[in-house]
Amino acid sequence: MRLLRESYPGLPIITYVNTSAEVKAESDICCTSSNAVDVVESIAAQWGVDTVIMIPDEFLAQNVARQTSVKIVTWKGHCEVHERFSVKDIRSLRAAHPGVVVLAHPECPPEVVAEADFAGSTSGMISYVGQKRPKRVVLVTECSMSDNVAVEYPEISFVRPCNLCPHMKRITLPKILNALQTLTTEVIVDPRIAARARAAVDAMLKVKPRQLPRRQAA
Repeated sequence: MRLLRESYPGLPIITYVNTSAEVKAESDICCTSSNAVDVVESIAAQWGVDTVIMIPDEFLAQNVARQTSVKIVTWKGHCEVHERFSVKDIRSLRAAHPGVVVLAHPECPPEVVAEADFAGSTSGMISYVGQKRPKRVVLVTECSMSDNVAVEYPEISFVRPCNLCPHMKRITLPKILNALQTLTTEVIVDPRIAARARAAVDAMLKVKPRQLPRRQAA
């Protein structure tokens, strides 16, 4: 982070919200996969620059760059789940399930996003399913996400290309219950880091969403 700031003086650093407090503390603003375009354009206008730095996910940054005129400096970090999807996977799914609608998360490689019918955040994909009600759909993301959405829409057939996130699977209901009952495994953040990290999150919360819907990178 500090080396990036030294290498690109005068450019704001946008950090994905799912990062540590220490990383947020070195950032100017945070973003999610659903508001990333808004954040990029907002901070660029605020700072009066045509280029921003966006970390840690290179693919998310590349897919966001396709939706804005703001130039984005990326860093070679990838989600270990989404980076495993390929164009071959998408075409194989279409061949095996004719008529399937393919929804991809923007942390997938750009060529996978281009191959999809729609690309958006988890909430964006859920909204698409709820509004469009496709007969058969595949969510190109962590496979348990399909399980959650399928409960809401039992009439829709969900194809599940199962790439599991090992980190998400470490969180279980028994572990949550035990933590609440025993108040153990407390996470303590240095107040000085917490204050700076909170500032980056607060900056994100002040960004107004775009008024007109824009087609996601696809």
